[in-house]
Amino acid sequence: MLRTAHHHPKNGDKMKIALWIVTVASLFCSAAAQAQQRPNVLFIAIDDMNDWTEFLDGHPQAKTPNMAALARRSVNFTNAHCAAPACSPSRNALLFGVEPFHSGLYPFYDLDKVPEEVLAPFTSLPTLFRSNGYQTFGAGKIHHSSKQRPDEWTDYHQRSVHALHYNAAAGYQQGDSRKMAFCPTTDPVEVHPDYQVASYGIDVLGQQHDKPFFLAVGIVKPHLPFVCPQQFFDLYPEEVAAPRIKTDDLSDVPWAGRAMAKLNDDARYRKDQAWNRVRRAYLACISWVDFNVGRVLDALDESPYADNTIVVLWSDHGYHLGEKRSFRKFSLWEQATRVPLIIHDPRPQSEMSPGDCDAPVSLINLYRTLTDMTGIVPPDYVDGTSMVPLIRDRSASINRPAITTWGRGNYSARDQDWRYIRYFDGSEELYDHDSDGEEWTNLADDPAYVSEIKRLRSFLPRHEAPLVTEGISLWNVVDADQPKLGNAKKTYRSLNKNSPPLESSHP
Repeated sequence: MLRTAHHHPKNGDKMKIALWIVTVASLFCSAAAQAQQRPNVLFIAIDDMNDWTEFLDGHPQAKTPNMAALARRSVNFTNAHCAAPACSPSRNALLFGVEPFHSGLYPFYDLDKVPEEVLAPFTSLPTLFRSNGYQTFGAGKIHHSSKQRPDEWTDYHQRSVHALHYNAAAGYQQGDSRKMAFCPTTDPVEVHPDYQVASYGIDVLGQQHDKPFFLAVGIVKPHLPFVCPQQFFDLYPEEVAAPRIKTDDLSDVPWAGRAMAKLNDDARYRKDQAWNRVRRAYLACISWVDFNVGRVLDALDESPYADNTIVVLWSDHGYHLGEKRSFRKFSLWEQATRVPLIIHDPRPQSEMSPGDCDAPVSLINLYRTLTDMTGIVPPDYVDGTSMVPLIRDRSASINRPAITTWGRGNYSARDQDWRYIRYFDGSEELYDHDSDGEEWTNLADDPAYVSEIKRLRSFLPRHEAPLVTEGISLWNVVDADQPKLGNAKKTYRSLNKNSPPLESSHP
């Protein structure tokens, strides 16, 4: 019987083998460590929140301590603006990284009914992160009125449905309308949707992750109805400060602009003497938002991911609460376009410079900013500019105004000192924010400002994508595709004739 000879390695061979094992092991460990060092993203989306916060000083009584604390240790963009002043087009622009005038997605859409060939050229942020090795978790309102697409999310929160009970006697409600309610709820905080959404985010942050994660937490308030637990109403006095309002504010606004003002809401609240209750409920809902955002931020701070997680907090658009005779969003004025935007990057290599940044920026920039911060290559079509230079140096500039679109042909350009608006019919507005922060005096017809108008007009789109007509769920804007929607002149004159007189609230 033949015996197989056994080879006994010499000491030198043993050392080479050991060195090889150590080298291979170190390579694997290095790769694993590198994967774990890719930053996580906590993406906090808030619905319909304007600048009535402590960190933007939009209202003197606003109580938002948790978001204010985040702003102090982050870059707080105090001159940020939405791509469109409505939930659906704003979110489509931000999440797909494409301006409405390039996508054709101008009004509200049910994305499930938009033809696949329309959306095929675009990659949503969660899809991009997931395809680049991230686990993606979502809860609440991220997209608008759409089922969550299977290619986007590793997991998506399914909340339990609980019909909230309103204490209308402690606030205001329009008849039996559950949407138009402005009052406390009587339910435990745990059954409210935003509490559940925040709890899901807390659960995700409490898990062990072997991959980087993109966690999207979508808070719905202060979207209508303005309802939340009583304790947040209790933070405010019965009478809250009203915004400064000019009686004849719309007298120098073109008819296309006046058509955007929600005069019916303003007239009703004045008739019912309800504006104070509406505004108090809005402030209470913002404090409720702050409470839930604080819960998530506390969970992050207590987790092992605190030092490697980028936090982005944003709202999809602003909100009118009587300014310009208007309620809600749906305009190209400051109250509707200006949004909270906070970016926090705790990593030393980010070289973040915490504090306020007053450079004009658009939410369209978030796509390129997040891909820049995480080292992901964005698709070629993506609009916008990375804000990383501003995160490192708040005095830097991206040398262009923030563009807001509301219907094809209607655009606003907002820079450091000016807002310029051009409507589909060629009519214009120009406001000097250095001396007129409320946008009370339209300078568009003053020949002294021709050069300023020409400069800002040069940033507006020269080519507009045609309107995507399939899948529209709401179309409520006067624009190039629907120029006869409503009758602004008739509505304006009728309401001015039949409504209670408007009292000016400015000196």
